[in-house]
Amino acid sequence: MIVEKVNLSEKFSQFNKLWSPKVVAELNGQQVKLAKLKGEFIWHSHEQEDELFLVVTGSLTIKLRDEEDVVLNEGEFFVVPRGVEHLPVAEDEVNVLLFEPASTVNTGEIESERTVRDLERL
Repeated sequence: MIVEKVNLSEKFSQFNKLWSPKVVAELNGQQVKLAKLKGEFIWHSHEQEDELFLVVTGSLTIKLRDEEDVVLNEGEFFVVPRGVEHLPVAEDEVNVLLFEPASTVNTGEIESERTVRDLERL
């Protein structure tokens, strides 16, 4: 068993690619992922998984089809319930921590050029 602490600043400094989550830890079938986001993603949902977005630096808007937009600032998080269609948008670059089941694909049920299936581990 490997026991180590994770320094978020150090991990974020190891990559620059946008919209490409990196795995930094796993627990109980869940993955802790880091991602850098800028611009608009795609509308998508996750039929089987809830998805937690925690803003580490910057500001992120999560647009929801049937609800008011959720604006997240540094230190705030939001859980998108399974099945809820959402669209992450970041005017400026934002660093986020994602917490979700290991089975979660970043684009949900949608296959696109932004789909990342084989996640890099930092």
